[in-house]
Amino acid sequence: MVAAPPATADVDSVAPVARSLGLASEDFGDFARAALPGLLRYGHALTGNPHDAADLVQGVLERIGARWSTIVRRTGDPMAYARRAMANAHVSRWRRTRRENLVADLPDTDAVWQPDRFADEPLWQALRALPPRQRAVIVLRYYEDLSEAEIARAMGVSRGTVKSQANKAISTLRTRMGVPEGRDK
Repeated sequence: MVAAPPATADVDSVAPVARSLGLASEDFGDFARAALPGLLRYGHALTGNPHDAADLVQGVLERIGARWSTIVRRTGDPMAYARRAMANAHVSRWRRTRRENLVADLPDTDAVWQPDRFADEPLWQALRALPPRQRAVIVLRYYEDLSEAEIARAMGVSRGTVKSQANKAISTLRTRMGVPEGRDK
């Protein structure tokens, strides 16, 4: 179980910065004070570390503070904007840091590479050849056992799109596997 990080970020230091940038500091300061505990918990869930969460929240609040009036005017929901900005910033940081993994000592033994047992299976080859959206629908439906509504929500499409993509994918898989169209199972 992950404990929520303490609310340790210095929100009062945001108001002078906002005033120096000519922002409506009262609005932004009030938002930052009210949203800080929730943003820290969300950041902790994203990063898995309260210190990284505080850094993430601070960086996002700095960027939001610089554009506060525009964000409020265009989005109407600065909390949703802040959460999305935190997710994007975390993914960007994660992508930058995961490129290289330096270690102090090399392993004593060579890593054993084992080929994928299913790489040459006709079904897996046919599944890999499907377009990404069709493949995603098939995997979510039959591997993850999600309903059409859950797949639609996960992919951000309508239920009709899920149904049509599943139908096309199954037809393609049947053709590639040599299964007659009229046969159900």
